[in-house]
Amino acid sequence: MYTSTKGDAAVEQNTAILHMVCGKIAAGKSTLTAHLAGEVRHVAISEDVWLSRLYPDDIRSIDDYIRCSRRLKDAMVEHVTRILASGICVVLDFPFNTVASRAWGRNIASQAGCGHRLHYLDVSDAVCLARLHARNARGEHPFQATEAEFAQITQYFVAPVAEEGLHVVVYDDEGRRRVTPVVSA
Repeated sequence: MYTSTKGDAAVEQNTAILHMVCGKIAAGKSTLTAHLAGEVRHVAISEDVWLSRLYPDDIRSIDDYIRCSRRLKDAMVEHVTRILASGICVVLDFPFNTVASRAWGRNIASQAGCGHRLHYLDVSDAVCLARLHARNARGEHPFQATEAEFAQITQYFVAPVAEEGLHVVVYDDEGRRRVTPVVSA
């Protein structure tokens, strides 16, 4: 027999949060999302993992990545919205590095009737490149970007601004939260 969820506080007043991460390649987005997903009632969804499993031999260029990423995002909207609407927090390990990608995430939170947080890793190019070299040497990441790809992708990076109306938490090169975020809603 099924029981109704009416009166269930988590469902009636959605306390779920959509966590989004913003940062350049190798800024620490996946490390932070793993940490956030360790909290109770949090689930992580990783773009890199899904792309590597759905399109294992299809991503050979940045254009391939963009095409496959768009497909994945289209498929994820309803899935993520339903998880959030059920009261479970979702940590999206997707790069929310453009105004359009952040609007996509904010729209999901709005559809689910829940809050959101944009975790902005404000990490220098030099630190990201050092981390990228180390990550590539370990061979543990589903995709290995070159310095040229880092430069090409980074040219599209747009730091969040207050006009986007996002709830932003900012982290420095060491992963420490800044006392006063530079961007807030």
